[in-house]
Amino acid sequence: MKKLFLILFSCFCFSVVSQETKKDSVSSAGLENSPLDTSFAFYIFNKRVFAEPLVKKNPPKKWTVTGKYTFLFNQSSFSNWAAGGNNTVAGNMTLGYDFNYKRKKWNWDNKIISAYGLSYIDGQGVRKTEDQFEYNSLLGLKTSKLWFLSFFSNFKTQYTKGYDYKQEPKVAVSDFFSPAYWSFGPGMLWKRNDDARINIAPATARYTFVSDQFSGKYGVDEGKNTNFSLGFNLSAYFKSEIMEDVTMESIVAIYSDYLNKPQNIDIDYQLNIIVKINKNLSTNLSLHTIIDDDASSRVQFKEVFGLGLNYIFHKT
Repeated sequence: MKKLFLILFSCFCFSVVSQETKKDSVSSAGLENSPLDTSFAFYIFNKRVFAEPLVKKNPPKKWTVTGKYTFLFNQSSFSNWAAGGNNTVAGNMTLGYDFNYKRKKWNWDNKIISAYGLSYIDGQGVRKTEDQFEYNSLLGLKTSKLWFLSFFSNFKTQYTKGYDYKQEPKVAVSDFFSPAYWSFGPGMLWKRNDDARINIAPATARYTFVSDQFSGKYGVDEGKNTNFSLGFNLSAYFKSEIMEDVTMESIVAIYSDYLNKPQNIDIDYQLNIIVKINKNLSTNLSLHTIIDDDASSRVQFKEVFGLGLNYIFHKT
């Protein structure tokens, strides 16, 4: 409005002054009563106001939302193979949803991961290969260029019953909401960008939930269904393109319980390598390692490799 007012005021003043000299200048040029008998101010008015209208810039978006579906497929087949082998078909489905909020000094990052996978092994039947539900929330208030005061929340469990097939008969080792983990606490966040961040939460509360069937396991005392712990939590996320069309993603969470064996540190580390073929196809390699003496006395390790079909169904 201020710019428009100055243009109009200048045009008015110039028009008043030009009326005194217009007749002489127009007559001397032989343009009296012609279509060009127009003040220069009127030309400026049209040029600035109509030809170049003032355009307001759209404010930056507060919310960004991305929904991605991935189907990972792998298969092996044998026929008269001297070395032996079982025919195998496996498929994993993953649904990832990110919804992030940014406004002034506030950042609020949310991520939901839902995954389920089955495999069929000839002679052994159908078995579960993937079962995960996880929700992460990280709220940050900026205090300097790269540092935030933060509050995080993490919840994870699985959908269906899992078994230990090494025992005969098979033994159930997990079920829906058994176990389930909920961790939350204040801390400090270092964030360079959306692909590089570390959150340190030295006063993290964690609840572990189990059903009656699994009471006495996963750090829950016999006869109880919940366990409370207070400890130190460090979580980090890094994503980078290590070469053209090859992306590496690292996710790590470290936890030490002040109230029970603080020297036994829980580590959850995931490494994902994605080789892009085209917009919808990729080759995916996922490595997942867990060290948690409440769940198992051994190091847990999982590796998944296959051809991925990717589809982004929501992006704003």
